[in-house]
Amino acid sequence: MYSLHLALRLPGHPLWVAIWVALLVLGITGLVGAVHWGRRTEWRNTDEILRGAGTVLVSLGMLTFLLGFLSFFGPTLLALALACFVGAFIAGKREQELDDDD
Repeated sequence: MYSLHLALRLPGHPLWVAIWVALLVLGITGLVGAVHWGRRTEWRNTDEILRGAGTVLVSLGMLTFLLGFLSFFGPTLLALALACFVGAFIAGKREQELDDDD
């Protein structure tokens, strides 16, 4: 309940909510595009899929903090987003190493 009161007192609160909603839409669009591309390339773009999922998760996590609902779920979403971004980095490095060997 404390996070709800804190969220309502933030300066520019509606602007921050709009920014994170826009990033959520961008993340969903990127994730859908990455999944479509993955189907065509036999899932060789794991890093792009993980980046899209990470963007969606971090946007949802920040929105839970800003809007004050399910605030206990926010840190979990942010931790999952971090795991997705680290996984995307690792997958991208592996893919780059495979391309360099060819």
